[in-house]
Amino acid sequence: MSMNVPSVDQSDRRVPINLRQSGWTPVQMLVDTRIRKSPYWHLSAEAGCWRASVYNRMYHPRGYVRPEDGGAMVEYDSLVNHVTMWNVAVERQIQVKGPGAADFVNFVITRDATKIPPMRARYVILCNEAGGILNDPVLLRIAEDEYWFSLSDSDLMFWLQGVNVGRRFDVEINEIDVAPVQIQGPKSVDLMTDLFGPAIGELPSYGLLAGQVEGCDVIVSQTGFSGEKGYEIYLKDASIHAETMWRAVLAAGERHQLAVIAPAHHRRIAAGILSWGQDMDVETLPFQVNLGYQVPRTKEADYIGKAALEAARDAIEAGSPPYTHTLVGMRLGGRPVDDYAPDFWLISDSEDGDPVGYVTSPWYSPELEGNIAMGHVPLRCTEVGTRLWVHLPDDYADSPGVPVPAEVVEMPFRPSVNPNQRELLKARGLDAAV
Repeated sequence: MSMNVPSVDQSDRRVPINLRQSGWTPVQMLVDTRIRKSPYWHLSAEAGCWRASVYNRMYHPRGYVRPEDGGAMVEYDSLVNHVTMWNVAVERQIQVKGPGAADFVNFVITRDATKIPPMRARYVILCNEAGGILNDPVLLRIAEDEYWFSLSDSDLMFWLQGVNVGRRFDVEINEIDVAPVQIQGPKSVDLMTDLFGPAIGELPSYGLLAGQVEGCDVIVSQTGFSGEKGYEIYLKDASIHAETMWRAVLAAGERHQLAVIAPAHHRRIAAGILSWGQDMDVETLPFQVNLGYQVPRTKEADYIGKAALEAARDAIEAGSPPYTHTLVGMRLGGRPVDDYAPDFWLISDSEDGDPVGYVTSPWYSPELEGNIAMGHVPLRCTEVGTRLWVHLPDDYADSPGVPVPAEVVEMPFRPSVNPNQRELLKARGLDAAV
């Protein structure tokens, strides 16, 4: 195991990213009762799940097709050509309900929660007082007085309950027995129409619909983590109805070549979709990861982190950003990266230079016929066309120990079927970064 790499400037962080290159360490993950199993856990096992990680203190299926059968790239083919179902119960649902719900949510997110109508959703971020990103959930407004935070990988419930100690806002904040699955891929609208009728075809991006699957109450959203056409089905009383709904979706999906797969990080990278804990964390400002559009200049109401974020934006516009690195997209050489990276692989700004940055999310893109990645690089290396070198493991390097060339490119790497707000702003010629 190699030493840590102190040459990468992380002076803007209290806890530096672990840049020790440990490789594919041979360990077996212990499954015990300290980590929660979702209501779909045994159903994922039935579907062939052979490996998992931990996400929001829950076991998270991360592979169904074994490497000897083609692995994650076979799952990718199902996603981009047919339709897939993902067990994403790890997106734990935190309900904020009560007369003060709108005011509370508006205080904890950077966007204006009052502009979200009932039965619509939005991608949002929550920040701490220093402006660091705590979570980037999908926020569902179920009713005038009820919101659900569909979490990324940090335990937000304790934070939200802590913010409301002393009952400053008249709300109840609790995790609820709701577990989502994602239905993603070009045939998703056909499958969902079979399940819910033609109203699905009219559901707008981030729209919500109340319905039933085999008598089980659900909320449907047109959202997803892939950049493909897709939906999420949020099952109520999931601990009771998980099997009924899961098997009903499988049965309806047979005629559409439905496959159960793991969340498709190879496709979300191509769409420029971020993963909390991988591309950003609590010490990352939104402006470092192309989320400046989440910090509106026009929101008058106070919110947690507002002062720090406005000060950071002022410093950026004055030419003195309060950070050393920012996230970019890269195309890079080497053999196809066909699985999850076990390390933050290192980036140099010259072929024989010391590392100055690190890769956060790499994968091979079949459409682009090459490796793509997101990574944090020094501010001087962010211009499109900048030449970089990436230190890949020997399994992927063209020559052992020799870094492969890379080039900074625009994100997303390929157009999304469901473009996010940043893509829409860019298409309108507006600056989404700041």
